[in-house]
Amino acid sequence: MATPQTRTPLVGRAREIAHLTAAAGIGSDPVSAAVVLGGDAGVGKTRVLTEVSERATAAGWTVLVGHCLDFGDSGLPYLPFTEIFGRLAATAPERASALADSRPAITALQPGRRLRSGSMPTVPGDPSPAGGVGQGSPGAWGGGGAAEDDAMARGELFEAVHGALEDLGQLGPLLVVLEDAHWADRSTRDVISFLFGRGFAGSVSLLVSYRSDDLHRRHPLRHAVNEWGRIPGVERLALEALADTDVRRLVHTVHDARSDGGDLAEDRVQEIVRRAEGNAFFAEELLEASETGRDALPADLADLLLLRLDRLDEPAQRMVRAAAAAGRRVGHDLLAAVMDLSEAELDTAVRAAVEANVLVPDGTSYAFRHALQAEAVYDDLLPGERTRLHRAYVRAISGGRALGVSAELARHARAAHDLVTAVTASVEAGDDAMKVGGPDEAAEHYQLALQLLEDPTVAEQADIDRVRLTVRAGEALVDAGHAPRSYALHRGALDGPAAPPAGDDRARLLLGMARAALLSDQKAGLPLEATTEALDVISSSSRRLRATALAVHARAYISVDRFEDAVRVAQAALDLADELDLAGTAVDASTTLARLQEFLGDPQASAEALGDVVARARERGEPSAVVRGLHQLGGALLEVGDLAQARRAYSDAADLARTSGRTWGPYGFDARMLSGITAYMAGDWVAAEHVADSTGEHAPPAAGALLESLRLVVAAGRGDPAATSLADRSRGAWAEDGWHAITAGAAAIDVYGDEGRLERAEQTYQEVVTTVSKLWSVSWFAAQVRLAGLLLGQMGNNIASVAQSDRAGLLERVTAITDAARQNIEAREQGSRTMGPEGRAWHLRLRAELLRLRWLTGVEPVGEDELRAAWEQSVEAFETLGHPFETARSRARLAAVLRAQGETSAAREQAASARETATRLGALPLLAELSLLEPGAAAPAGGAAPGADGALQRAPELTPREREVLTLVAQGRSNGQVAKQLFISTKTVSVHVSNILAKLGASGRTEAAALARDRGLL
Repeated sequence: MATPQTRTPLVGRAREIAHLTAAAGIGSDPVSAAVVLGGDAGVGKTRVLTEVSERATAAGWTVLVGHCLDFGDSGLPYLPFTEIFGRLAATAPERASALADSRPAITALQPGRRLRSGSMPTVPGDPSPAGGVGQGSPGAWGGGGAAEDDAMARGELFEAVHGALEDLGQLGPLLVVLEDAHWADRSTRDVISFLFGRGFAGSVSLLVSYRSDDLHRRHPLRHAVNEWGRIPGVERLALEALADTDVRRLVHTVHDARSDGGDLAEDRVQEIVRRAEGNAFFAEELLEASETGRDALPADLADLLLLRLDRLDEPAQRMVRAAAAAGRRVGHDLLAAVMDLSEAELDTAVRAAVEANVLVPDGTSYAFRHALQAEAVYDDLLPGERTRLHRAYVRAISGGRALGVSAELARHARAAHDLVTAVTASVEAGDDAMKVGGPDEAAEHYQLALQLLEDPTVAEQADIDRVRLTVRAGEALVDAGHAPRSYALHRGALDGPAAPPAGDDRARLLLGMARAALLSDQKAGLPLEATTEALDVISSSSRRLRATALAVHARAYISVDRFEDAVRVAQAALDLADELDLAGTAVDASTTLARLQEFLGDPQASAEALGDVVARARERGEPSAVVRGLHQLGGALLEVGDLAQARRAYSDAADLARTSGRTWGPYGFDARMLSGITAYMAGDWVAAEHVADSTGEHAPPAAGALLESLRLVVAAGRGDPAATSLADRSRGAWAEDGWHAITAGAAAIDVYGDEGRLERAEQTYQEVVTTVSKLWSVSWFAAQVRLAGLLLGQMGNNIASVAQSDRAGLLERVTAITDAARQNIEAREQGSRTMGPEGRAWHLRLRAELLRLRWLTGVEPVGEDELRAAWEQSVEAFETLGHPFETARSRARLAAVLRAQGETSAAREQAASARETATRLGALPLLAELSLLEPGAAAPAGGAAPGADGALQRAPELTPREREVLTLVAQGRSNGQVAKQLFISTKTVSVHVSNILAKLGASGRTEAAALARDRGLL
C-alpha cells in the first residue's frame, strides 16, 4: 500500500536498490532488516523507496507507508503510525480488526480516535483528590479531563505497535516505510528507536528516511540518527548525489519522454548538470524551467519550485496556495471547506495540479510532490493571503465543517492571529500529548499558551486559569526531565507583575516551585522557605491543597536534614489525606515516612516499610507513586548492603518510568542512573554501559551529562583511551549538578592518576569538593570519603614520581583531606546513623590508603602489621559489599604489602584473585598495577623501573609495525580487524601479536595492552 508517486525515470540508483532489496531478502528469502536512509532534499530517497516498495509488492510482501509532517512547533505524536494503521483499516479492515482485538492499544492511533470535534478546553476548578500539586496527574484540570489512570501508558503503546507489526509479519513478509523522519516528533522518534532496538522475530523490515541537509547541529534527529547507527542490526545508508554522467542521462531521458524528439542543446544540458549538483529533483525542475523557454533561471530553489505553479490556471493556483497553508499534505474535505469552489471546480483545479506534478493524490488527501515545493508556495504567499487562509482553516476545523487535531488548529489560529482560539487549542493539544505519554510536546504547547496569555486582551477573553496552566506546564517540564526550567517558570510567575499576592493560587505556584527545586540543585533551604509560605497563605477551606502542601513540606524538611520535623509533617499529611480520601497524597506521605526510618537510623525497617508502600501503590494503579517508592526502596536496600535487590529496585523503577512516558521525570531517571551505578558496583560493567547508552533517545542536557558520566565511570575502570576526553568534557557541567560533579569527578581522579598526572588528579578532587559544597551549601558531604580514598590511592600508585623533598608536604595535604572526609563519619555517629556497608568499606579504604602513603613516603612511618591489617579489612569490607572491582584493587595493594613482608605465597594468592577480576572486567589500569608485583616488572616512570635486582629494566623495543598492531590490539580489535585496517594478512598480524607478547612478557592480549600502556608504548 505504497503512496502513489510520480513516475520519473530511475537513473543511477541500481546499487542502492539492489542493496536494500538484498538486505530485506525481497525476491529471495525474506528476513528482518532495518535501514536508515539519508540524503539531501530531492536527491531521490522517495523514488528509491517507491521502487523497493513496488518490488516488495510484486514479490508478495505487504507494504505499509507512513509520513512525518512539518507542524512546526506543534508536534503531533505518532502521526506516521496513525497513517499506517489508518491505511490498514481502510484497505484491509479484517486484518485491522484482528489487530485491534489482540492489540487494543493501537486503536488510540486510529485517525478517528485522534480527530477534534470542535469543543474548546477550559482550565477550571480545584485539582482532583489525586491530582494536586506534585502529583503530575492530568486529572488536575477537572472539567471532564481524563485522570492519569485513564491515560494510555506509552510503553503499552510501543509494545502494541511492535506486536502489531510482528503479527502482520507472521502472515507474510512485511515492509514498513517511514518517510521524512526529520519532521518526526519526539514520541515518533522514540517509537522508531524502540522498534530498532527490539527488532523482529519474523520477516519485518523497517526503512526510515530523512533529509540529511535539514539536520543542523541542534536538530533533534541528528543525535537520534547517530545513535540508531550504533544499534546492532541497524544499517545507515546515505543516498549520495548522482554522478554528472547519471544526471546527464536523467536529463536526456526525461526530455525525450516529454518532447517530440527534438534535440536538447548541449549548453542547456551542461547548465542543468551544473546547477543540479547531483540532485535528481533539482535536475528535473531545472529541465522543466528550461523547457518553458525562460532565459534567466531563478537563483534559488524556492523560485525554481514556483515555476510549475505559474503554469496552472487561477483557480488551480488558489487551490495550491490553500493547500500549502495546510502543510505538505491536506485532506480533501478540509481543503474543500476552505475553498470557495464548487465540487466540480475543485476537482478540476486539483486535477490540473496533479497533472502538473504539483500535487499527488494520496487516498483521501493530497500531498505536494516535494516538501520544498509546499514551503516555496507558502513562502510566496502575501501576508494577507496567509492570514485569510489560516482563518479559513480555523473556521473549518473549529466550526465542525471538517475534522482536525488540536495541534493543527493551534498552528492555524496563531498564524491567523486568532490568539484566543490558539490558546485554548494549545492547552487541549498539551492535554492530548500528556495522555499519550508526551510530556515534552505537552510542555511546549502549555508554554506557548502561557506566552499568548501575556496579551491582556487574550487573557481577558480566554477562559483559562493562568496559575493552573503554569503549574501544569511546570509538571510537564518536570516529567520531561527539565526541573530547572520548571523552577524558573514558577519563579517567574511568582515574581511577575500578575503574581497573586496571597491565597491558594500563590500557594500552588510556591508548591510547584518547591517541587522543582527539590529535584534540582537550587539554594539550600529554598524549598522549605517556599512550602512554609505556601502553608501560611492557603485558605482554611482548601484542605485538599493543604494535604498536598504538607506532603511537599515534609520533603523540604528532609532536604535540610531536619528529620524529626519531616516525620511530624509527613504524619500530618498522611492523616489529612486519609481523612479526605486522597490516595495519591497518602502514598506520597507514606513513602516519605518509610524512608525517614533510614535517616533516623533504622534502614532495615525503612526497607520493609517501603516494600509495603510499593505494594499498595501497585494495587491502586499509581505508577508515579510506584516509581518513587521503588527509587526510595533502592536507597534503603543499598544502605543495608543488599546490592542485588537495590539494583533490581532501581531497574524496576526506571523501566516503569519509561513505559509510563516519564523516562526523564523525577525518580525515574535517578533510578536509571542508580541502576547503572549499582551494576558497575556489582561488576556488571556491560549492563552499566547499556544503562548509559542513550541510543535513539533525546535526553535533556542534565540527564545526558549524567549518562555520559556513567560512561566515564566504566571507561575509567577499563582504561579506555576515550576516558580522558570524557573527563575533560564533563568538567563544564559540574557547576550545574552536584551529583554529576561527584560521579564524573571520582572517575576523573582515576583517569588522571592512571595517566601519572597526579597534580591534575588532586586538582580535580579539590574542584569537586568546592563545587558540591557551594551547590549544596554544606561544609562536607558523604561522597568526600570515597573521593579522598580514590585520590590517596592514586598518590600511592604515583609516589615514585614525587620528589623526596616534596613528600612531607604531600602528606600534610593528605592529612587535611582525610580530616575533612572524617567529618562525614563523625556527623553520622553524632546523628545516631549507623554506617552502611558501602560507607564502612570506603572509610576503611581511606584509612588503609593513608597508612600506605605514610609507609611509602617514610614520613610518620607505620608498622607493617597495622598496614596489613588495614588492607585486609578493606578487602573484607568491599567483598561484603559485593563490589568486585574495589575488592580487587584492595587485594592488589594488600599483595604489595605481603610481598614486602616476604610472604610471597600469600601475595601471589591475593594478586591472582585480583588479576582474575581485572581480566574479566577488562580493567587495564588494574592489570598494569598488578604487573608491577611480578619479579622484574617495569614501572611507569620514564619507561623504566627497578627490577628484582634493583637494576633498571627499560621498555622493550618494538618495530613501527608492531607498535601499529599493538595500538589496535589495545583498542580491542581482533586479528582480522587489524589486518583489514593495516592492509596485511591475518597470519602476519598473528605473528606480530606473538612477538609483542614475547617482548612484553605478557600472557595475553589484555595484559599486553595494560603493560604497553603502563610503559608508555601506546
